[in-house]
Amino acid sequence: MVKRTLYFGNPTYLNLKDRQLVIKLPEVEKNDVFSEAFKAESTRTIPIEDIGVVVLDNRQITITQGALEALLENNSAVITCDSSRMPVGLMLPLCGNTTQNERFRYQLDASLPLKKQLWQQTVQAKIANQAAVLKECRCAEVRNMLKWVGDVKSGDADNLEARAAAYYWANLFTDFRRHREGEPPNNLLNYGYAILRAIVARGLVGSGLLPTLGIHHHNRYNAYCLADDIMEPYRPYVDKLVVAMFDSGIEELDKDAKAQLLVLPVMEVMISGQRSPLMIAVGQTTASLCKCFSGESRKIAYPEM
Repeated sequence: MVKRTLYFGNPTYLNLKDRQLVIKLPEVEKNDVFSEAFKAESTRTIPIEDIGVVVLDNRQITITQGALEALLENNSAVITCDSSRMPVGLMLPLCGNTTQNERFRYQLDASLPLKKQLWQQTVQAKIANQAAVLKECRCAEVRNMLKWVGDVKSGDADNLEARAAAYYWANLFTDFRRHREGEPPNNLLNYGYAILRAIVARGLVGSGLLPTLGIHHHNRYNAYCLADDIMEPYRPYVDKLVVAMFDSGIEELDKDAKAQLLVLPVMEVMISGQRSPLMIAVGQTTASLCKCFSGESRKIAYPEM
């Protein structure tokens, strides 16, 4: 079942009742002009089990401990935003799988050659998907990128990921430099990647893996190194969304732009020969990664564009 992504950008009261997330608007609750009947009608409820991601994007949002507990027990990802309305925090459950301890051990015991092979597959899938975006959105020449896919060695020793990225960004947008603090559409990309990162981290926890312990990323200050690894082949899906938005004249990260980016979890992708919503596909990817760590498989299931 595809989980819902909820975005709250206005002052809101969120609490739990009968395994339902209860949503109330303080402007309505505190205003005596409205009748009790109207107030009751303005209150919405959503089953906790239907929720996959919650984005809290207003300083006047109140959420109860009971609601947070229920969301985390359901393996929902809760994202909080800062004063600039960019995601700044991510809350995930500590225990997301019944055999978590066993899976942690497999992950911790993974050999360096295995991790290098997994990173090789990850880079190959990323470059292939980037090539697909360039060809579809810009009709650009991609034979060089497809050759690089076949040339990626174990651990990407030749750093073909960086070479492909330089060519990719130079052809995807005019006079563009990909930088977190750069000019638009960097703001749109940043927001989309933050949502994607939360989806991947949620999938990793659900598969009983440590999102902190990466196969390639290893920054000591990064709590989501593995999520940053596994999301790489999924980034082009964000890029494709942003290209369409930017080409239509959207540059500001307003509520309408965020609404368009929040369709990411339900974007249709092709994985293992079947069409699937992106959030479901991420679960397949993280489950296959777990099998790689346990020795049941040697290949990660990544989407193909």
